[in-house]
Amino acid sequence: MKQQANYTNHDVAIIYNENESQAVLSALQCIQAERDIKSDDVVVITPNWVNNEKINPSDGVVVGPETLRTIIKWVKARSPRRIIIATGSGSGNTKQVMEQVGFDRVIQEEQVEFIDFNMGPYVELQLNHEKPSTIKVNKIINEMTYYISFTQLKAHEEATMSASIKNIALSWPSTEEHGAPKKNLGIHEELHGFIAAMAEKVKINLAIVSANPVMIGTGPTKGIAKHTGLIICGRNPIAVDSICARLLGFMEQGIGYIHLLKNKGFKETDIKTIPMKGLPLAEAEKIFSEKVYGEKMVME
Repeated sequence: MKQQANYTNHDVAIIYNENESQAVLSALQCIQAERDIKSDDVVVITPNWVNNEKINPSDGVVVGPETLRTIIKWVKARSPRRIIIATGSGSGNTKQVMEQVGFDRVIQEEQVEFIDFNMGPYVELQLNHEKPSTIKVNKIINEMTYYISFTQLKAHEEATMSASIKNIALSWPSTEEHGAPKKNLGIHEELHGFIAAMAEKVKINLAIVSANPVMIGTGPTKGIAKHTGLIICGRNPIAVDSICARLLGFMEQGIGYIHLLKNKGFKETDIKTIPMKGLPLAEAEKIFSEKVYGEKMVME
């Protein structure tokens, strides 16, 4: 079973390009991620398919299918052993989200595998968390060797912020065990603790967060989508999410699960020490604030 995740490369790339796919490719090139995937890897990509309340990716609820295609093609160019799209909608009907948004067409055309995390077969994952202390997760967790989180940045009414870590934490628990929404066993009672516990156990090798669009207001589904043209990308999801938090105006103390991870020994939360590629953070803040609020601001 999984041991505690550890990260050695803290570089984070921020790219501005109104074309989301091109921004992703530029960010991956900035951090030289193409060197990471090997021919014997089992690559799993978890996109954010929270539900089907709004099926247009421009609304900011689900990721864009064509950008998912771009990421699949980028992975395919590395020739890994398997490529799997795997996620579990919080609404309980992953297949319906997949079909209504057009993800099924991308998966079929690119000839990659699909796994619904809301279904078994399962293995048990032990968590450093009180409630729940264990959850059932799809057995692919023990087979994958390279894990990609692809999501959009959101303000979140419970988690404060949804980015790469929140995406994986709430995708793996199954609706068969936790209900729809996934609340039956107490995940949401100590949500930040649960997210941090999942981050300890499930290592993300590549975090891709799109702020094109970003959702502000009341996420994850009822907020306002704003297109900023920014992509945030890195091998360390804690560093990536710390930068994402700053774009939304928060220090690490303002995002409960990031602060918990810092206290657990993950030190990649200090934005002043995170090596930046592409845009400097101050320049990204200007772009973000002007696109979202209509006025250029720098947080520092």
